Amino acid sequence: MVLEKWNSVNHGGNPTTNESKKYAIFIGRFQPYHQGHISLIMQKINNGIPALIMVRDIEPDEKNPFTTEQTVKMIKKYHLAHGHDVKVIIIPDMESVNYGRGVGYEINEFTPPENIGWISATKIRNSINEGNDDWKQLVDVSIQDDVERYLLE
Repeated sequence: MVLEKWNSVNHGGNPTTNESKKYAIFIGRFQPYHQGHISLIMQKINNGIPALIMVRDIEPDEKNPFTTEQTVKMIKKYHLAHGHDVKVIIIPDMESVNYGRGVGYEINEFTPPENIGWISATKIRNSINEGNDDWKQLVDVSIQDDVERYLLE
């Protein structure tokens, strides 16, 4: 999968050189962790900015079949296999993300390029459940076995 640059809008804070290696934060459910998620996070990693991936602690259900621990394992496995500077933590589920003015860091909204904007975790889960292997192009090979095994357990 070709990682194209996403469009970005900064909603607060001045862009930094990040000489002190502060982390870029990404929050999500990642059900499962797919090429769209990876492409977004690589927008920072490719610029030498480490990533802090915060996985929401949610109860598994039909829309979220992976446990939080399974999700964390898949994300860590992918980034370890690729040598990325990434930390993954579990956070409580949340109601909203809020910030005040002059917070001292960027607040960026990224819009995916057309070639990956259509990727959907729901479509990946449905494809696996139907026994269709089309989903494999959307999930990195390093975690495909885990995604399939966890989903079908």
